[in-house]
Amino acid sequence: MNNKIKLAMMTTAPMAAMFLAGTAHADEQYTVQSGDTLYKISQKFDVDMQTIADENHIDNINQIYVGDQLTIPTKGSQSTSSYTNQTVQTQTTKANTTTTNNTNTQTSTNQAATNTQKAVTVKAETSAPKATSSASSSEEAAKAWIANRESGGSYSATNGRYIGKYQLDASYLNGDYSAANQERVANNYVKQRYGSWSAAQSFWQANGWY
Repeated sequence: MNNKIKLAMMTTAPMAAMFLAGTAHADEQYTVQSGDTLYKISQKFDVDMQTIADENHIDNINQIYVGDQLTIPTKGSQSTSSYTNQTVQTQTTKANTTTTNNTNTQTSTNQAATNTQKAVTVKAETSAPKATSSASSSEEAAKAWIANRESGGSYSATNGRYIGKYQLDASYLNGDYSAANQERVANNYVKQRYGSWSAAQSFWQANGWY
């Protein structure tokens, strides 16, 4: 083998070993956070608490201050692995949080859409009865108007062969002059002849009878 190549390999290998050794045993700098104790920090970095105290010239191991910069004598790859695991865990937590937030946002959006649809449905359902109720009120008003004109609203009123509240021909009632039969016969008569009480009222107003 070429002597120059041998020399280069012999020179590079020790330098690489020195670099790796220096990297493996490099100290870490840590800033004391609120709630930290020297014991917690030693557990976090898996380093003896007294070792950290000696390294940073701490006389009272129970007294450290927020913002202090501590030199942590690490154990190389073990600390690096721990840091990597913490980083992965943090990233996983962030990813899970993002997914949860997205899920919650989607759920809220879907719920809002459902509530909107329900509101529209309820509004549509309540609109029809109002129209029907209005029409019914108009019919009842027309019916009451005719009854008042014909008999003053009395089921017992008579005028020759015309009987009751709506002054119906006696032959229509077939001898049954009860209030229930008068109502039933009057409704059928108006429906067949005019289609509605409102139409019957219009006819009465034009002709004086219905």
